[in-house]
Amino acid sequence: MNRTPSPDLQGIISDRDIFIAVVSNIFGVMTLTVPRLIAESTLSSDGWMSVFLGGLIASLCGWIVAKIATSFPNQTFLSYASYLLSKPVAVVMTLIFSIQYIVVTAYNVREIAVLSHQYLFDYTPQEVVSLAFLLVVIYAVCGSQAAIFRLNVLFFPILISGLLIVILLPIGIIQWEGLLPFFQTDFKGYVQSTYYSIVNMLGFGIVLFYIGLVQKPQKTAKLTAIGVMVTMMFNVAIYIVCIGVFGNATIQNMFFPTFDLSRSAEIPGGFFERFDAFLFLFWTIIFFTTAMMAFDIAVMTIRMVFRKFKKINLVLILSPIIFLISMLPETYLDIVYFNKLLGHFMFSYFVIVTLMLGIAFKIKGGKSSG
Repeated sequence: MNRTPSPDLQGIISDRDIFIAVVSNIFGVMTLTVPRLIAESTLSSDGWMSVFLGGLIASLCGWIVAKIATSFPNQTFLSYASYLLSKPVAVVMTLIFSIQYIVVTAYNVREIAVLSHQYLFDYTPQEVVSLAFLLVVIYAVCGSQAAIFRLNVLFFPILISGLLIVILLPIGIIQWEGLLPFFQTDFKGYVQSTYYSIVNMLGFGIVLFYIGLVQKPQKTAKLTAIGVMVTMMFNVAIYIVCIGVFGNATIQNMFFPTFDLSRSAEIPGGFFERFDAFLFLFWTIIFFTTAMMAFDIAVMTIRMVFRKFKKINLVLILSPIIFLISMLPETYLDIVYFNKLLGHFMFSYFVIVTLMLGIAFKIKGGKSSG
């Protein structure tokens, strides 16, 4: 089998870019909703331990996945998966990933419409917001992959600053007694909430596909694990502040606890009357980066299998499909159910892929050329 480096993968990004991409991708839609899912399974503020444990497990998994991928520098996912598992298995696996990321893109497109309709644009049809958002994502994906990573780097300071604002500004209204008592949740509750925490951090899976773009991937595994740990620390802080401000019972009845938390923040001095509108821009950037990378990976994986497809043509074919999928759920309860199904599938498929690649890698090892 010819396993020489792909001519399309010329090392256009650095380890730092992968780190930023991992952090940006994990801070996706589920950051807004996962406090509710964890609060439903835990009592009081016990959920922070599940977020912490889930982050540790996800960090280890991210390191393992990146370690396997970095053993095949400048190789596409299809290339090294074919070497480890056989070409037919790798093709099927790659196409399933394509479908997964198409659905992830559609979910982001719909969620930004729901969020904007609920909090800002009451009278604007969700279809209009979804289409406008999707068109911007299409414009970004039609460009080069190097530009996608430059956008991630550009938005990264905004992302971190926005998260710090969400965490720090509401501290003055935290009801600290609401965090007590500790250790009230049973074992089943911890297991279920830890599962949701892991699902929330599966964004590190992009390393499987973007590793071929890294110039010198020697530190990529370490930086991937660090990226997951960084998001874990932010998620722990967000969850604790959510519980302290709203309480466990209230969070269970919120669709977007984290966004409601940002709405509760007030700038001292009253400089902004609608500070939540400013933070909505911040969340839109998070949705955009997640959808952009998901769409890009969907296009990339399909082109791995069908090499004759031009990128622009494939984007134009997939765009209406993504829009139609995003409009399938009729109510928000349907979207919540859709989200849970997507999370279950992503977790199950990730476990299967990691085990298959890990076992095959242990037997065959990694090679950069053949």
